[in-house]
Amino acid sequence: MKVNRIIWVLVLIAIINSMGFGIIIPLLYPYGKKFGVNEHTIGLLTAAFSIAQFVATPILGSLSDKWGRKPILVISLIGTAASFVLFGLANSVFVLFAARILDGLTGGNISVAQAMVSDISSPKERAKNFGILSSAFGFGFVIGPAVGGLLSKFGMKVPFFFAAGIAVLGVILSMLFLKETNKLKNATLKGGGFSVASLVTVLKKPVIGTAIATGFLLTMGQFAMIIGFQTFSVDQLKLSTSQTGLFYAGFGITGIFMQLLVPVIKKIIPMQSVILLISTIFCLGMMIITGFATGVILFAISIAIYGLFNGLRNPMLNAIIADHNDEHHRGEVMGVNQAYISIGQTLGPITAGLVTVISVHSVFFLSAFYILIALLFGIRLILKEKQS
Repeated sequence: MKVNRIIWVLVLIAIINSMGFGIIIPLLYPYGKKFGVNEHTIGLLTAAFSIAQFVATPILGSLSDKWGRKPILVISLIGTAASFVLFGLANSVFVLFAARILDGLTGGNISVAQAMVSDISSPKERAKNFGILSSAFGFGFVIGPAVGGLLSKFGMKVPFFFAAGIAVLGVILSMLFLKETNKLKNATLKGGGFSVASLVTVLKKPVIGTAIATGFLLTMGQFAMIIGFQTFSVDQLKLSTSQTGLFYAGFGITGIFMQLLVPVIKKIIPMQSVILLISTIFCLGMMIITGFATGVILFAISIAIYGLFNGLRNPMLNAIIADHNDEHHRGEVMGVNQAYISIGQTLGPITAGLVTVISVHSVFFLSAFYILIALLFGIRLILKEKQS
């Protein structure tokens, strides 16, 4: 098995997949308005994806342990393509919700791709390979909104059909060039059904459970920050939509840059949980400073540094989880991890919306609070890793 080839095929699929997702994000609200979507229902439409993904990712991950990664990845990408077509053909708000839920239910491609990286990577190479995969997903999310905005000039439906097309391209690439990485697949293995008990059981594992909890809290912090970012940019800094988009793209690029530096960082600091703790400390400090920012310069600097160190989160956490995971249940555990991330992506914006009644600055302090709790879990993670 050629490890490098598989990694780079996964990178290409990750870019295609995340770019397709990024294309539709800025269009959800303006496109949905003609079907009656308003400021309140857009939140429900966004949450529908995360809730569906929360239910589906542990199931898809478990099925990838039984039947193999490649077929589940292909099925997930087909579901994504179908959901984009539904968006393009929508004639009511109910079809929009159906499309969003379908995308969430088949949205296990992230956790399956992570399981594939875990399958083919040695412990020494995992953090680097997870960094490459994370940067690929991040790159797609950065360029996706720009592509969507450009294509929308040719009609609001065009970006959705284009996103469906690139998802189909991902299916073709997966079928032609991607090799199965799960050599331990066994259709007789138990699993494949959603179980609340399994979500709790995984958390009881000393290292993996602590890592998942840390990632959940850091995700809540990031997605709460995004609400404050959008509100502060428009209401306080008076930036235009395009300026805000470029600003956010810069935030994403800093994270990608740091993810590509993971091999260098690992040579300096070998222990992944220590790297995670250091990055969390920087994220906490920058989020507190952002809460006190009143002008664009301090705001931009603190957000940029936050984005830089936040980029280390996923490579370190995924590598830690993979290192301490049973090889027979890699897909399932990665799926459970993604399920908690989905809930963090939902709860972060919801709680941020509740505190905006106090002030826009309170959102950044709420984000800092989540990061502070994650910092405490990060300290516990170091202790648990040393014990193991």
